[in-house]
Amino acid sequence: MAVWTLGLNHRTAPIDLRERFAFASERLEHCLSGLRQKFESHKEVTILSTCNRTEIYCAGDQTQLPQTLAWLAEAGKTPIDELASHTYRLEGDASARHAFRVASGLDSMVLGESQILGQLKDAVKLATDTGSLGTTLNQLFQRSFAVAKEVRSTTEIGAHSISMAAACVRLASGIFENIKDTHILFVGAGEMIELCVAHFATKSPRSITIANRSAERADALAALHGGKCIALADLPKSLHEFDVVISCTASTLPLIGLGAVQSALRARKNRPIFMVDLAVPRDIEPEVKKLSNAYLYTVDDLKDIIQSGQEHRQAAVLDAEVIIDEGVQKFMSWLEHRKDVPLIRELNLQADAWRQAELSKARKQIEKGHDLDAVLESLSMGLMKKMLNGPLRELHHAQSGQIDVTHEAIRHMFLKV
Repeated sequence: MAVWTLGLNHRTAPIDLRERFAFASERLEHCLSGLRQKFESHKEVTILSTCNRTEIYCAGDQTQLPQTLAWLAEAGKTPIDELASHTYRLEGDASARHAFRVASGLDSMVLGESQILGQLKDAVKLATDTGSLGTTLNQLFQRSFAVAKEVRSTTEIGAHSISMAAACVRLASGIFENIKDTHILFVGAGEMIELCVAHFATKSPRSITIANRSAERADALAALHGGKCIALADLPKSLHEFDVVISCTASTLPLIGLGAVQSALRARKNRPIFMVDLAVPRDIEPEVKKLSNAYLYTVDDLKDIIQSGQEHRQAAVLDAEVIIDEGVQKFMSWLEHRKDVPLIRELNLQADAWRQAELSKARKQIEKGHDLDAVLESLSMGLMKKMLNGPLRELHHAQSGQIDVTHEAIRHMFLKV
């Protein structure tokens, strides 16, 4: 059985390319089905899609990376040569190591962050529910979850890290002298926005406002931090009221356009507006970045701030890599032994056939009134003869050059307990 991974992430591809391959949750089930049909025979597949990465994990009799790349290029409506130059393609132990590093937060923009583990678990659950996850990938991911747990509990990989939410606060502090004097709008109400609201709330801004499709989620988040809610449809006419705008939704189209921001700046008399777009695909039209007094940042713009404390975590990274290496070795050993499964199945079927045949014979003898001890003796002798028939035949027909090897194999299988 082969395992392979095809992916692109914040290190290999710019955001304008990554957003072509950001699969919305409602599309993923269809994508999993389409990808499996791309192969000569149905394989095991899982798709992980986040703001910083899109990765396809596969398992099958043979590696089929060209087919996987072709499918992804087609799904993202991108020339295959352009996509290929921004992807990484991994096989075998390299694929397993990558999965373990991703789960442990070692491959994230925020080193050691835990959000990716939940996203990976969600991807695995969807693959399980749609029937695209088999024994091999299930083992890969369950082992990756176990490794991630060990990494987090035995190393300081998450210590000294600066989250995206904290990076947003730092950037905003560079634009405004005091966050306490600002009105902040959060677009969305998912996990990332929840983290951002919590971080900004500690700075006691003048107001916190939530805009989200689901009023229930927005109300709950606003109530938690003493904020208020507005409808997404009211964004264009309300935008000028806010000094800081943080957006992260699952929308496939921009929610805040260039025209809306231009109008807001005019209404603000060109007082600056700070905007962070954490979504992929983007929520805010990228042309906004060219406007004077509009300070727009994307996830890729946060890299330098996020990585500023990374040197403090290098010792933890080394410790984590040791745990990951051990996990990879164990998985590859398990994968190697999977080759024995068909033979083991055949042996079990054959042994059971012998057992059933001798049981049937014994039952008939009992029905005829034969002595029970004699029946048991006959049953045990029958099983013994069937079991020894193979090795005795090999002994009798072994070639002269193979006799010693045959002797050792039989001793190892039958005489060593």
